[in-house]
Amino acid sequence: MLRLNIDSKDKSSKARAGWFETDHGKVKTPIFMPVGTQGTVKAVNQKFLAEEIKAQIVLSNTYHLYLRPGTEILEKAGGLHKFMNWQKPVLTDSGGYQVFSLSELRKLKPDGVEFRSHLDGSKHFFTPEKVIQIQRSIGSDIMMVLDECAPYPCDYDYAKKSVELTSNWAILNKDAFVNSESLYGYKQYQFGIIQGSVYKDLRERSANDLLKLDFDSYAIGGLAVGEPTEQMYGLVDFTTDFMPEERPRYLMGVGRPENILESIALGVDMFDCVMPTRNARNANVFTWNGTLSMRNTKYKDDFNPLDEKCDCYTCRNFSRAYLRHLFIAEEILALELASTHNLYFYLQLVTEARKHILAGNFLEWKKETVKEISIKN
Repeated sequence: MLRLNIDSKDKSSKARAGWFETDHGKVKTPIFMPVGTQGTVKAVNQKFLAEEIKAQIVLSNTYHLYLRPGTEILEKAGGLHKFMNWQKPVLTDSGGYQVFSLSELRKLKPDGVEFRSHLDGSKHFFTPEKVIQIQRSIGSDIMMVLDECAPYPCDYDYAKKSVELTSNWAILNKDAFVNSESLYGYKQYQFGIIQGSVYKDLRERSANDLLKLDFDSYAIGGLAVGEPTEQMYGLVDFTTDFMPEERPRYLMGVGRPENILESIALGVDMFDCVMPTRNARNANVFTWNGTLSMRNTKYKDDFNPLDEKCDCYTCRNFSRAYLRHLFIAEEILALELASTHNLYFYLQLVTEARKHILAGNFLEWKKETVKEISIKN
């Protein structure tokens, strides 16, 4: 298993501060993982990602890397770490969500899913075994099982069949993992994904099915797909009670800064989301005093940093007026500076959360911080 060494627990919530270790390094939790879908975090180079933003672990994607550059290239390169020159841990999603959201054709079968590439329409078939094989070629430190992310909304019968399929695939995933080896000589871990849509009994069933297989750890999938935010929090709170105390808990694809803080309070340790970089490319930046739209005319002659409380490269060196100018002029540097800031903010957010868990005043800090960061300027 992938052990979470717990340094402290918050007395007023389910939040905890801890750490786990892979062969590519130690990760302190709670943690946010920048998304590098195709082996790159968009608009940010690896040196900046490690040294300036201080990312501890990044996420990449099996579906995208399988389509390009392909497993043959990755194996020739010696795995994704060497290919992208990233020496810290990497987690890879199984690609299941992308198969269901991007492919033009999708056919679910008991032994896998048939789909067409969003790039050229070519036909492919993912089995649980193949997804493990691809992730062996990638060489990620943590690999996710193939699952089905049920759409929202969906009726109970669909969600039930989806959980059954995910549980059956999980058995095949585990067998394929156990009966294969790392290609590059370092240890890889495998997480199961708890599904069940918005139905608590199905979430419980999914969790119990996966716990029997004794995965290295577990993730909560299928949330932040359209359901009301408060319902999402209720389901996270419910599901973390079934997840082992001594292993890191991962909430997939969530989300806004306030979502992360609320979910930390509900017992989650790991997060990923495209939001910081996607929003940055659309001129929206997150600050400790709310969200700013950098195309807004009011920043035309505002020579303050994006965020007075932020010590990132962008805030240390450039003004709101300059960043707005870059966006209006459609300069590529705008994407880099905004992405750098947003990722730094997200990493600083979870770092501050950890500090307050250790200090014993997390819940009070969280309540006040959520109010401030939720403001839209």
